[in-house]
Amino acid sequence: MSSRTIGYARVSSRDQNENRQIDLLLKIGVKPDDIFIDKESGKDFNRPKYNEMIANIHENDTLYISSIDRLGRNYEEIIVQWKKITKDMHADIVVLDMPLLDTRESKDFIGIFISDLILQIQSFVAENERNNIRTRQREGIIAAKNRGVKFGRPKTKLPRDFSEVCLLLKNNECSIREGAKKCKMKKSTFYNKVKEAGVI
Repeated sequence: MSSRTIGYARVSSRDQNENRQIDLLLKIGVKPDDIFIDKESGKDFNRPKYNEMIANIHENDTLYISSIDRLGRNYEEIIVQWKKITKDMHADIVVLDMPLLDTRESKDFIGIFISDLILQIQSFVAENERNNIRTRQREGIIAAKNRGVKFGRPKTKLPRDFSEVCLLLKNNECSIREGAKKCKMKKSTFYNKVKEAGVI
């Protein structure tokens, strides 16, 4: 079987854009059908397209990624996956923004040692950045709460006659369906609100 070039791209959420990564992969000759894209967190490797890609890698194939943090942000798992691809599957990996991380080159002892050392440093940096992002997010949420910013869905504003309708409901003078209609609310919303009010 002839060797192939494969590309992997990842962004953390659906509103992020992966085009820059794809453009880099296309530029170095990866075919569009051989580019696997995940819109998932890099905290682990339980990602649909990553797993599909692994199933499609064969001996002597070359996997291209734009940077090590696109592969993942978990230090230990990056090392495990790197060894799985290069040692167990006998494929190569090229990290485009870090020329020293190119397993096609320098396959002697010193070359492998340097590559492994750079990989460990880069993987540590990727995980550290993920932890920093999470810390900044937590600090941002705390700061926003201290400023009075409310999180979660806004509470449904109750109509003026809600209390009167609740009284009718309590006296068995109307049903949930009728009460919801009177208040111009969805039946499920009305039910939840009267339940919160202790009417039922």
